[in-house]
Amino acid sequence: MDLKEIIRAIPDFPEKGITFRDITTILQDGKYFKQSIEEMAEAAAEFDFNVIVGPESRGFIFGTPLAYKLEKGFVPVRKKGKLPFKTISKSYDLEYGSDIIEMHIDAIKKGDRILIADDLLATGGTARAIVDLIEEAGGVVAGVLCLIELVDLNGRKLFDGYEVRSLIKY
Repeated sequence: MDLKEIIRAIPDFPEKGITFRDITTILQDGKYFKQSIEEMAEAAAEFDFNVIVGPESRGFIFGTPLAYKLEKGFVPVRKKGKLPFKTISKSYDLEYGSDIIEMHIDAIKKGDRILIADDLLATGGTARAIVDLIEEAGGVVAGVLCLIELVDLNGRKLFDGYEVRSLIKY
């Protein structure tokens, strides 16, 4: 099945004029969820990496089963104040303001090759902040892999020099 056909479009959410791409229709059906992870695993095979980094919260949903399937480590990136150990942080801009993400200071070792995995590439702000965190920690960004990309928002422009793959484009 084409996963693009399974994703529900919700018009005017979170505000008028925006069409929200709802992945819960994939998650609630085991065969579609499995298919999404299988397809992401196939795409991930094109990258040379040893650790997957995923942002809270939907990056956890796709990143952890992908790491499990590929026998790679997984590093969570969370919003400020959610991780219990010493962290490094990065602020970034959102459509409606700014936010701060954090990662444990020892989560990535110098020279680790990292694949960033998430559900969606939109404006690219979160993923770009993750790139900066990874590089600050001494890691090497092998690439960015997303299930969905909202092409009109031009998130790719923040990743010149990095490989970006998305399975579904709107």
